[in-house]
Amino acid sequence: MSTWRRYVYGEILRAVGFVLLAFLALFLFFDLVDELKDIGRVAIDQPGLRYGLHHVLAYIGLQTPNRIYELLPMAVLIGTVWVLARMANTSEYTILRTSGLGPWRALRTLLGLGAVFVVMTFAMGDYLAPWTAQKAQLLKARFEGRISQGATGVWLKERQGERHFSINVGAMNADRELEKIQIFEFTNDGAMVSTIRAQQGTIENGGWVLQQVQRREFQDSQLKGNTSPLIIKEFKQLAWTTDITTEMVAVALLRPERMRTVDLFGYIQHLNNNNQSAQRYEIEFWRKVFYPLSCLVMVVLALPFAYLHARSGGVAGYVFIGVMIGISFFLLNNMFGFIGNLRQWTPWIAAGVPSILYSLVSLSAFGWLVLRR
Repeated sequence: MSTWRRYVYGEILRAVGFVLLAFLALFLFFDLVDELKDIGRVAIDQPGLRYGLHHVLAYIGLQTPNRIYELLPMAVLIGTVWVLARMANTSEYTILRTSGLGPWRALRTLLGLGAVFVVMTFAMGDYLAPWTAQKAQLLKARFEGRISQGATGVWLKERQGERHFSINVGAMNADRELEKIQIFEFTNDGAMVSTIRAQQGTIENGGWVLQQVQRREFQDSQLKGNTSPLIIKEFKQLAWTTDITTEMVAVALLRPERMRTVDLFGYIQHLNNNNQSAQRYEIEFWRKVFYPLSCLVMVVLALPFAYLHARSGGVAGYVFIGVMIGISFFLLNNMFGFIGNLRQWTPWIAAGVPSILYSLVSLSAFGWLVLRR
């Protein structure tokens, strides 16, 4: 690595780290203030255990990787803009240009550093952040009682041969046990065959183990020997064979943006195989694919600031412009996600349009300001 590249990379990495730390401290402070109201809450499964300050700090610490994942692209933009604008202000970048640093070489250099940030963002969002986010929600569930979505929980579907199943899971507790389970079995013609209601259940390899079960079987009253069209059976424990895994239930109960890409993809396949709408999860899947690539968009957006006359406006003004660009990008990214879900847009278009649009804007600014001027 040449001396000037090592120097530029070092300056940008330090600036991005400083900006990320500042934003992280601000957001974690807001999280801390929001959690203080819950101090003193008694744990559901341990009446002697109360939600204390150490639990608050543990919960916020587990949320930190997800905050880093959310803030890293914006920190890349602001840090890179600040370094390049400062170098233009002190004529350092002019010296590099006279030493042979052309526009295309500068672009390739920044894209190389952007690729490093892409890998960091992907690793943070696809491995560390989902694991810590689930741990944080399970920790909070010990004091809130359970993880659920609304009063009715979530619904899943599965097809097994000639039978169709509709499964309702009310909630998941801190030990990853399912609560208030209902399973409805239908034939291909839509006739109900049986219902299963269980108070609790655990997911094991190859199926679910249900506790405190009541099974109702609906018989054809026209068949000989059937004295009653309804047979009710009760079990302390019942094994139910299914391909629905813990990850699928977690995706349905937890926020999809905090799940691993591979888990989202598997859940989308499950929904499609059972003729369920997967629009929301498909948009989130493509957002997770495109989001790390936004780091490349950010460094390209920052490059024109090295060619502006920073002496006339000041570095602070350009950093402020960079902040506004970053905020507008993330607002547009979220807005397209919601609109795409409501309007049933093609998922990859709804997720990728903001990145594509800002890439075109950044390349246009690079072409007009850097190459032509």
